Amino acid sequence: MPQMIPAWVGGSLTPVEKLEVHQKGLRHKAVSIFVMDGQNVLIQRRAAGKYHSGGLWANTCCTHPMWGEAPEDCAVRRMREELGICGLYPAYADRLEYRADVGSGLTEHEVVDVYLAYVKPSTTITLDPEEVSEVRWVGLYDLAAEVKRHPERFTRWLEIYLTKHLGQIFGGALRI
Repeated sequence: MPQMIPAWVGGSLTPVEKLEVHQKGLRHKAVSIFVMDGQNVLIQRRAAGKYHSGGLWANTCCTHPMWGEAPEDCAVRRMREELGICGLYPAYADRLEYRADVGSGLTEHEVVDVYLAYVKPSTTITLDPEEVSEVRWVGLYDLAAEVKRHPERFTRWLEIYLTKHLGQIFGGALRI
């Protein structure tokens, strides 16, 4: 059964099938999570079989809430589903909007609630191979520099987050 996600159609929030949302470039709700250990961030390489941006590095977890699902519940659910991370309750960081071509005729036009969650690197991580091929810890400033030098290795949204919204997302985390 196709996943129905909240998208704006004709000015109203409406459940629309996820692939259709991206094919038409509809403005829609999304959630992004950055799991942190101090100034280190856990990033994931998307599984090669993903319908877009496969094999590219992204923030810890990103997804779309199901119709009627609260963003914070979505964040907790997807950390568990993609990475096997349980017991974290991410803190709301900001709401951003962006539009980006993600290849294969697909467009992300997201209104995204961004969350930060803090753990130690010893946290148990169990990857869902359908979603994630690998993870790594990297310093936030090192990651921002790497994205700037090699944007082709990263998802468009991670590039946008780190080049245009670094202070908005990580303002409090940068003082740690």
